[in-house]
Amino acid sequence: MSRVLVVEDEQHLADGLRFNLEAEGYQVDVVESGEAALESVQTEPFDVVVLDVMLPGKDGFTVMSEMRQAGHFVPTLMLTARGHAEDILKGFAAGADDYLTKPFELSILIARIRGLLRRKDWLRGVSKDTYVFGNKSVDFNRGELRVGEQVFPLTVMEASVLRYLTQHEGQHVSRKALLSEVWGLHEDTDTRAIDNFIVRLRRYIEDDPTHPRHLLTVRGVGYRFVQNPAK
Repeated sequence: MSRVLVVEDEQHLADGLRFNLEAEGYQVDVVESGEAALESVQTEPFDVVVLDVMLPGKDGFTVMSEMRQAGHFVPTLMLTARGHAEDILKGFAAGADDYLTKPFELSILIARIRGLLRRKDWLRGVSKDTYVFGNKSVDFNRGELRVGEQVFPLTVMEASVLRYLTQHEGQHVSRKALLSEVWGLHEDTDTRAIDNFIVRLRRYIEDDPTHPRHLLTVRGVGYRFVQNPAK
């Protein structure tokens, strides 16, 4: 049984989420503040966190950032009151794996949670665990990118995007394909979210992120991953 932590201070919404997620077969814990959320992930194992942005005390962005800085890389879905691109990208920059704008349909929330769990299992289930390129290697089971002597932990979404690109090495991969095949999103979704992930990944894997050699932009299409770029 997958365990979900819901971080939500609106009691009617928290109660509704608990009831419906438990009906779907999940074990659900609910906390009302950012501080309680940080304490929970430090002491208990969770498979998914549903994290509201607007919380008393520490807001969701701060909680997300502190979770990742503390080494807690549980897949996290952020709930945002506004669909502004800057809020969504701020969540991704803090380390979120996905987002949903309030108000939302319960079926969509459940689909997003299932998607996060599928990606987690997908990363574990592929037989080739390590991908090597240049002086870098990524261990998809551990969710770690090694660059020389440095090791960077990856979120589930970062690892999923990188795995998909490496599996299609040398091919043009569209933003829509990434949204559909990696995120499982088929509705009209802002593709700038994918661009944000690419910027983050380039900071890890490129010697000069402003002049990428491995993770290239294909104008008007999307991206192309190159394992061994020409000198």
